[in-house]
Amino acid sequence: MAFGYYSASWIECVDHGRRAAIVRLGVLASGLVVNPARAEETPLVTRAIPSTRELLPVIGLGTWQVFDAGADPVRRAALREALAAFAQGGGRVIDSAPMYGSSESVLGELAAGLSLESHLFLATKIWTRGRDAGVRQMEESLSRLRATRIDLMQVHNLLDVGTHARTLAEWKAEGRARYIGVTHYLASAHAEVERLIVEGSFDFVQINYSLAEPEAERRLLPLARERGVAVIANRPFAEGALFSQVRGKPLPEWAKEIGAATWAQYFLKWIVAHPAVTCAIPGTARADHLRDNLAAGRGPLPDAAMRRRMRAELGLQ
Repeated sequence: MAFGYYSASWIECVDHGRRAAIVRLGVLASGLVVNPARAEETPLVTRAIPSTRELLPVIGLGTWQVFDAGADPVRRAALREALAAFAQGGGRVIDSAPMYGSSESVLGELAAGLSLESHLFLATKIWTRGRDAGVRQMEESLSRLRATRIDLMQVHNLLDVGTHARTLAEWKAEGRARYIGVTHYLASAHAEVERLIVEGSFDFVQINYSLAEPEAERRLLPLARERGVAVIANRPFAEGALFSQVRGKPLPEWAKEIGAATWAQYFLKWIVAHPAVTCAIPGTARADHLRDNLAAGRGPLPDAAMRRRMRAELGLQ
């Protein structure tokens, strides 16, 4: 029950396995205990960034609200454990933003403390008007993330996208941003995102996509695949609405056919099974939830018929 591209992804996981071994050594050195059984886990499914063919695991991590821990030692300790679990489990993509409170600073400090700088694929955003203000904001983000360059810089919610697109192109040419993109969290913005995909200026788009918000698959996802643009799916649980919908409802027995043991895995597998989706970025501050999310990126993914069945199970058309 898998798309044709899926079996090839197992071949693509070899380099990821080497990288994960290096990360486990780094986390061990940081003082956190590694569960030896986890070293033998099946590697995460990977997808290629269309513009370069660089591979990324299909499950990433969002930081909105959950990484805004400030100086709280209890929350920071929990986040450190979660970040270590993310890296040990093979996760790489972490999305943040300067408007997420202290998230960038907390992420930068914890990643440095765990020696994860070379392992993670960090994405952040611009959310301001004007070239000079945009440059200042990006420089400040690099400083907070303790980075000299960023893997992915995105224009948040399309704010002043025309101005920032030119700046991002310059940063990419200079090697300060490896990839550039745009983001939005509402389906009402999809038409504008589609226009930018057609223009061909960006490597990535980040949009809302889930069982509760499937609008992107009508035009945006097929267009991104056709034009060779990577897609990050945000709001994978629709801000918790999907969990509310299934509260008290047992997971269907047939979910084991796609390796889904929890509702979170069920929701995430549906998303990343779409061939245009590069990765999904569920947010969490808990190591146990993070491991659960990562498990959605292992084992079989649903084919088109199974994805329709998954929607029908929730009463969705």
